[in-house]
Amino acid sequence: MPTIRLLLTLALNRQWQLLQLDVSNAFLHGDLLDDIYMRQPPGFQNPQHPDFVCRLRKSLYGLKQAPRQWFLKLTGFLQDQGFRFSHSDPSLLILNKDNIHIYILIYVDGFLVTGNNEPAITRLLKQLRSQFALKQLGDISLFLGIQVLRTSNGYFLNQTHYASKLLNDAGYTDCKPAPTPTSSPSKQKTADRTPFSDPTVYRRLAGSMQYLTITRPDLAFATNIVCQHMQDPSNQDFKALKRLLRYIKGTLSYGLPITTENLELHSYTDADWATDASDRKSISGFCTFIGPNLISWTVKKQVTVAKSSTEAEYRSLSAATSEVIWLRRLAAELNLPQEKPTIIHCDNTSAMAIAKNPVFHARTKHIEIDYHFIREHIGSGAIQLTHLSSKEQIADILTKHLSPPRFNELRSKLTIRSSNA
Repeated sequence: MPTIRLLLTLALNRQWQLLQLDVSNAFLHGDLLDDIYMRQPPGFQNPQHPDFVCRLRKSLYGLKQAPRQWFLKLTGFLQDQGFRFSHSDPSLLILNKDNIHIYILIYVDGFLVTGNNEPAITRLLKQLRSQFALKQLGDISLFLGIQVLRTSNGYFLNQTHYASKLLNDAGYTDCKPAPTPTSSPSKQKTADRTPFSDPTVYRRLAGSMQYLTITRPDLAFATNIVCQHMQDPSNQDFKALKRLLRYIKGTLSYGLPITTENLELHSYTDADWATDASDRKSISGFCTFIGPNLISWTVKKQVTVAKSSTEAEYRSLSAATSEVIWLRRLAAELNLPQEKPTIIHCDNTSAMAIAKNPVFHARTKHIEIDYHFIREHIGSGAIQLTHLSSKEQIADILTKHLSPPRFNELRSKLTIRSSNA
């Protein structure tokens, strides 16, 4: 998903056309490298040889090999045309030849194509049609269930239809909207741990929420909380899920804008120490922008218990650094090189001191070695740590329960807004 958002940002800023393509019966195109046999299909049995089996010459839907063979067939053809795989994302193929730049992003049987040379793209599409049952759907409008609306100053990504269907399936189309996706912690102290009567419904709704966060980072923290209890949900967990549904009801038209401006990466990282009362693990959250556009965010419970708030923040800073280094590499492959160090905003001075200064080793020797690579990237000039006040920390919305005024303030800074705004 970050690759899709970055590709949209690239096409918008370079004023390139972004085409959406689809292949009919994609899995039937795959070539089989192994001998595979199947029973005679119903209605096509040979009465003289009812025990004979069929040897497959081409791939079929239902074969475990089918997706891989289709991907190999398509990418093999594109490599013959001069494309190469991106080192950052294996679903992205790149052509850089004679000042022609074309990018193809593949997702199963659908893909996006953009580039700086329309005649070259037209020739490529003609070659693709000669090999596959290609359907050209025009400019991007609906990709992977995400509506991409063209506005006066860019794109607007939303999942209004998906959110409406989710509310309808849950029976909450006429519910009362809530101002925030989570209730205040004071209301959660009297937790009802009675097992919820229908865990299947809870799991289905909670799982569906995860897909909605593709364009709604304001839902990410609350969704992370409800998904932690899918194995054994309680009545209290279902109340939290209902609260999230009520918030969605009041923000159906909300989504993520992509606009034109500078293309410098910057990131915000935060952690909430020992926030989970059941196991005392901390929550990490970070979000990364390119210019004004939010392209990547993460909410995740840390895998081990942090011994201090500084350690929790340091682990979150390490995770954000990993994401930033990957995004810098991806941006470079898309001809959006980051000439300056990427600024990572952190509101914990102790965590920043540990990242910059090796003399703090005695305080951090219990932390796994893989978290200590931050210092390398600071030294190489890839990243730069900058302190900001907790009041200005945008990533707070990804790690904490917030009051409605604070939540609305940070949601606005994440650029999440209504399509009617």
